[in-house]
Amino acid sequence: MTTRRQFLILAGGAAVSGAVEAQLPPNIEALRKAALAEAVRKVTGDAQVRRGKVKLDLPPLIDNGNTVPLSVDVESPMTSADHVRAIHVFTEKNPQPEVVSFRLGPRAGRARVSTRIRLADTQVVTGIAELSDGSFWSAEAAVVVTLAACLEEA
Repeated sequence: MTTRRQFLILAGGAAVSGAVEAQLPPNIEALRKAALAEAVRKVTGDAQVRRGKVKLDLPPLIDNGNTVPLSVDVESPMTSADHVRAIHVFTEKNPQPEVVSFRLGPRAGRARVSTRIRLADTQVVTGIAELSDGSFWSAEAAVVVTLAACLEEA
């Protein structure tokens, strides 16, 4: 015969393990990569994204993922003939891969934006700049987060 205490221990352990399984699908990494690729494709279409011209400035180690300072610089003369149209920031482990998009024009003067973002976990942040000639340039930066943010799925 099973005692009440044994039953509660078994039932509680089953409930906790079932809750953990329900939160993280076994193929979570593949799902995150697919979501990131789809978000980038929505912005760039079939265009090639090249490395360079973009510089991400964010701390490599952050204590709290709720408020991570981020600056993005893009090499551009910002003239009417040659300027940055948009800057997009993506993350691989946030519930929504596209974190923020900025629209710029030649009258912006400088292709530099600064903000604070939320990061769900230790991950790679990607910045993509769209130039007036239709080209896309990118940079990546790895960030270690000790206290995660953005834990709920959308």
